[in-house]
Amino acid sequence: MSDENIVKKVCKDLGLTYKQLGEAIGYSESSLSNAVATDKVSKSMQQAIKLYLENIELKKDVQKLKDLKKLLQDILK
Repeated sequence: MSDENIVKKVCKDLGLTYKQLGEAIGYSESSLSNAVATDKVSKSMQQAIKLYLENIELKKDVQKLKDLKKLLQDILK
């Protein structure tokens, strides 16, 4: 694994608690805490975190497209 535990890194980067991240990816707070304590993050947990991060990025992209659409509609009025 990388230098920093993915659970710890994502929580730190996004300003989330283990409980909040767990709720978002379908894991308990204790599962995430244990993954950090033992530095053993299962493949399924890693995948869930990666999909969660991808989802966040896709939502940002969708919002940018909505903003662009609104701007274009305003210009064409």
